[in-house]
Amino acid sequence: MLPTALSSVAVRHSPRPPGWARALRRPPRPPAQLLFGLALTAVLTAIGLRAGGGLSPSPTTKVEIALDLAGGVLGALAILAASERRFWGGATLVAFALLALLCAVSITWAVQPSDAWLETNRTVAYVAVLGAGIALARLAGDWWRALLGALLASATLISTWALLSKIFPGAFAADEVYARLREPYDYWNAVGLTAAMGVIPALWLGARRHGHGAISALAYPITGVLIVTLMLAYSRGALLALALGCATWFLLVPLRLRGAAVLAAGATGGLLVTAWAFSKDTLTTDRVPLDARITAGRELGIAVLAMVIVLLAVGLAAGFAAARRAPSPTVRRRAGGTILTALGLVPVIAVVALALSDKGLSGSVSSAWKSLTDPNDKTQVSNDPSRLTKVGSVRAKYWNESYKIFATSPWKGAGAGGYATARARFRQDSLAVRHAHGYVVQTGADLGVAGLTVSLILLVAWLGAAGRTVGLRALPAALRRRLPGRLGAVPPPRPWTAERVALATLFALVVSFGVHSTVDWTWYVPGTVVPALLAAGWLAGRGPSNEQPARPEGTWAALRAGARSPWRVGAAALAAAFALAAAWSAWQPLRSINAGNEALAALGEGAKGRDRALELAREARDRNPLSVDPLFELAAIESAAGRRDEAREALEDAVRLQPSNPATWLRLAEFELTSDPQRALRLLKAALHLDPHSPTGTRAYLEARRILLARAQAAADRRAAQRGGAAGRAMRQQGERRP
Repeated sequence: MLPTALSSVAVRHSPRPPGWARALRRPPRPPAQLLFGLALTAVLTAIGLRAGGGLSPSPTTKVEIALDLAGGVLGALAILAASERRFWGGATLVAFALLALLCAVSITWAVQPSDAWLETNRTVAYVAVLGAGIALARLAGDWWRALLGALLASATLISTWALLSKIFPGAFAADEVYARLREPYDYWNAVGLTAAMGVIPALWLGARRHGHGAISALAYPITGVLIVTLMLAYSRGALLALALGCATWFLLVPLRLRGAAVLAAGATGGLLVTAWAFSKDTLTTDRVPLDARITAGRELGIAVLAMVIVLLAVGLAAGFAAARRAPSPTVRRRAGGTILTALGLVPVIAVVALALSDKGLSGSVSSAWKSLTDPNDKTQVSNDPSRLTKVGSVRAKYWNESYKIFATSPWKGAGAGGYATARARFRQDSLAVRHAHGYVVQTGADLGVAGLTVSLILLVAWLGAAGRTVGLRALPAALRRRLPGRLGAVPPPRPWTAERVALATLFALVVSFGVHSTVDWTWYVPGTVVPALLAAGWLAGRGPSNEQPARPEGTWAALRAGARSPWRVGAAALAAAFALAAAWSAWQPLRSINAGNEALAALGEGAKGRDRALELAREARDRNPLSVDPLFELAAIESAAGRRDEAREALEDAVRLQPSNPATWLRLAEFELTSDPQRALRLLKAALHLDPHSPTGTRAYLEARRILLARAQAAADRRAAQRGGAAGRAMRQQGERRP
């Protein structure tokens, strides 16, 4: 009875927390920054999963429209939010807008104007993303934790989706024929890039001094998952991007010991799982039967799950150990110096290894350089894990073709998106390659010197803005402070606050994307571009980190104050109108494609659907007057109706619209093949001049020659028969005259 009485007294006299009843009735509201981070995570993940590889018109267009509208809304809000702060990032945004304008102008000379329109829509949407990053930094710069968390979470979710396609192939990728991870982008290098960019914010999460220790411990298993994803994608470009991105982070951020622990533990766990996976043929061989892939996937899932559990335990143990006894400043400095020294020794070790190889240093370097740059190099790089240790690549062939396209029109190029069409004239194979696999070579081929110049201006503007934000200008001063006999006045060091560490992490993430863009072309994959541009825009729009960031709490008052300014209201309305125009422009090519598909479907309904099909084909042509596809569809409909003259006119309009496109000449030649093979032969000569290695054009050319030869032989036989008949009649007449 006594314990019960004491407990009742204790309960009766214990102070109750104020408002406990209200707390039971209404759960506490999540912080606004957390909601913002979750919403941004959902948006970035949805973009990556929905847009996929960026080559499917319908989902890509819908994502671009959403980006245009979101960028317009955020831009209008940033303009209305009256502030005394300088509008940081304006030069970067103007330079990017100038690149989009150049893409739009290139429609007038593009070899493929419809593709130039698509590239313009894509670039405008990316300008909106950069502007959205600038606007968010201006409206909610204090929520940088949510931004980094969203970048990390979205990369982890997309990488997990890619791994699930390997672990559960029956549910996620039943028809997959390749062993390399390529879901959800349908391109393995883009998957590897997403994982590589995710490792950078994982370093920040595990190395930060502020925040809950259990949340920071998640960086260890996340890094392991990202490493496994990257390695199973067999992407050498992503490995290079990861290496230089991490090197940038360790060079800038003073939390090197914590970051090294995250990277070392995560990489060890990820590489152990990868080594096991590489030993399984069912996980690394193409065209494996589904039942074998399912069995191997279960084993991989168990290995990944075990790795996650072990790394989570390691992360928690490391966090508890650091909390109990943090390393002294001397230990941290020595560890940081050791890490930087180890990074510096990597190229030295590589040079020594090459010097001790069979070919020697000069021979190895010469052979590697030849494999990378010689378009005729015969080095075979298989589509298996062994490619990670080889230097050869087919990119030299694509880059050589880009240079030839650039040489034909060095100042303005072939027009935005023109590489795929223009390369047909210079290719030595029959492969259909859409991109040059590198930003510099692609831009040089598409936009020439003009595009390269604008891109350089954009790069310089962003580096200046990001360097100002991160405080890179203080690095020379820091070096001067270490020199004996300091020269001149040295400004005081800028402290490495938690926000400055986060901003340096964003900078390293953008560097990793830029490095990968140099050796590969993932510009058309929104899932990789949007996070990088959002981070780049935030860096450009944040301004110097020693200034106080924008706090969202005062946004509503700032908006009301800005609404009283006529010029701000006008500028915001102009931004919204531009966003609507951009969304409308992005929608038109998709509307044209949909109308064309409906026209072909109506054509299959017989005579009743021909009039409807003709009307839809004309609508498709009106919606996208730059594309030849509606003209091809119109020709097919007219030909089905027996109106060959109208069909021929539509195909001739296609040739006039895109005279540098071999497909237009080939379509018209195929139309004339049976009725007028002589004209078809002349048309095919033009098509083969633009695409000498076209299998379809070659077959059509041989068929035209065969028809002409057959007709010539038939005519000769007729003439011979006629001569034979005349000779016979003459002989009969002579016989009749004889007595």
